[in-house]
Amino acid sequence: MKKIEAIIKPFKLDDVIDSLTEIGIEGLTISEVRGFGRQKGRTEIYKGAEYIVDFLPKIKIEMVISDNLLESAIEAIRQSARTGKVGDGKIFVTSIEEAIRIRTGDKDEAAL
Repeated sequence: MKKIEAIIKPFKLDDVIDSLTEIGIEGLTISEVRGFGRQKGRTEIYKGAEYIVDFLPKIKIEMVISDNLLESAIEAIRQSARTGKVGDGKIFVTSIEEAIRIRTGDKDEAAL
C-alpha cells in the first residue's frame, strides 16, 4: 500500500477528483493548506498599500491506495493538476505498513 500526498492549486481540485474517480480511487481526504515553493508568495495592494503574501492557498489531497493503482493515480494527478506555471504543486509517495478500518477491524487491503 502507498500513501499519496498531493499539493495542488485550489482551482484544479475538481479536475483532479474527476480524474481519480475515473481510475477507481474511492476514498481521499482534502485539506485547505497554505504554503510556498519557488514562487515565494506574491505582492498584493490593499487600500493603496502593498502587502507581501508569503503563504499561498493550496489544497492537500491524501489517499492510501493499493500498489497496483499507484502509477495511474500519479499520472491522473499530474495531468489534471498541471497548468505549466510555477506553483502547480508536488506529489509525495510513502509506503504504508498497516491500515485498519475502525468499524470492522479489517486490515491492510481490505481496509481500503
